[in-house]
Amino acid sequence: MPLTFEFAIYTIRERADRPKPFQLRWKVGPRPHSKSFKTKTLADGRRAQLMAAAHRGEMFDVETGLPQSELRALTPQVTWFEHARDYAGMKWKRSSAKGRSTRADALATITPSLVLDTKGAPKPAVLRRALSCWAFNFSDQQGEPPAPIASALEWVARKSLPMSRLEDSDTVRAALEALSLRLDGKTAAANTITRKRMVFNNALRYAVERKLLPANPLQFVDWSPPSTDDEIDWRYVPNPRQARALIDAVGTLGPRGEHLQAFFGCIYYAATRPAEAMNLRVTDCTLPETGWGVVLLSGSSSRVGSAWTNDGKSYEERGLKRRARASVRDVPIPPELVRMLRTHIDRYGVAPDGRLFRAARGGVVLSKEYSDVWQEARKVALSPHQFDSPFADVPYCGRKAGISLWLASGVDPVEVARRAGHSVAVLYRFYARVLDGRRDQANEAIEQALREAD
Repeated sequence: MPLTFEFAIYTIRERADRPKPFQLRWKVGPRPHSKSFKTKTLADGRRAQLMAAAHRGEMFDVETGLPQSELRALTPQVTWFEHARDYAGMKWKRSSAKGRSTRADALATITPSLVLDTKGAPKPAVLRRALSCWAFNFSDQQGEPPAPIASALEWVARKSLPMSRLEDSDTVRAALEALSLRLDGKTAAANTITRKRMVFNNALRYAVERKLLPANPLQFVDWSPPSTDDEIDWRYVPNPRQARALIDAVGTLGPRGEHLQAFFGCIYYAATRPAEAMNLRVTDCTLPETGWGVVLLSGSSSRVGSAWTNDGKSYEERGLKRRARASVRDVPIPPELVRMLRTHIDRYGVAPDGRLFRAARGGVVLSKEYSDVWQEARKVALSPHQFDSPFADVPYCGRKAGISLWLASGVDPVEVARRAGHSVAVLYRFYARVLDGRRDQANEAIEQALREAD
């Protein structure tokens, strides 16, 4: 129904020949409204109610003439749980599998805090699974939920707060506190809190779009997610010698390590994301016998679980991160990686679809598999102290190390950003310290120019 602030009210009119002689008249937008009462006192009371709503700044419904608060009281209330499901369903089709999983996890964290009471509540782990894997999952692969899950979903549907309660700052604050905690009650990582708050904010914006809320209540709550330090801690990023030692160590770990050595080589020497390396095909590679080669990166293969993909596969092939689906990024690769890839292809061939790297049974390499290999390589290549620290703790550190090598070598930041596949702004935000390391070089160049001018 259309709502408007255009409201006018008139004096009460008396019509003596009527059963209810006192008529109250008002106008909302272009439409007139009226109601008759037996006594002038009743008419005056109703007039005062409408005037009070107007003074509170409420909008009025053109069709019924009622202020928004009264209209909402007459309308069956949509609950937060119903709205959250509608929101997740609306976003499902256009979202990546990873985005679906992330959104479901955030909504599953928030929803248990937006209930009338916790009487008869299922165990937190059961409720979290029911919400994340069933309530906010719209995959065709899902069957009927088992009894404990169905019971948990019935409970949360019955106990969920009406959307109008989210206009209260204490209610919103409770949801924010909930998304700040892990299931075990400990504080979540700063990036996780920020990501879940973003999902909550987007769901509330959708509620405003659907006219379930007059405004996004987050803007009125004095609460901020914990600040995150975007700059990378370079104490734990390997230098070129250490990166080479780690990749060499991978090759000493038997057949599984030998097969993944070139995979880690791509992450370091071409600064690919692991998902981009998993999607690399032989037709994407220019590998001359000598000199530099080129790899063309056009997509990624992310493992997210079959419950979140459209085709039921455990991974999803998508375009490059934050790029159009048809985007291609060409990255020159040094002779060392060229030789590594040529050796890999000669020894292992390629998958039927041309992929260079595959699991033992031909599928996409599992993140757990290459992460386990990386940890074994750390044991071989690092000192006990380094191994026990966060030094090179995840394979993605190879990408950070590769990008920092390019910057330290004096490659133009614009070209580094292009090869890495992100913006110059992101480069400066995350790699500020490496760029600062070139300050002395810049100072010398300026000093030399000043000397020449003198």
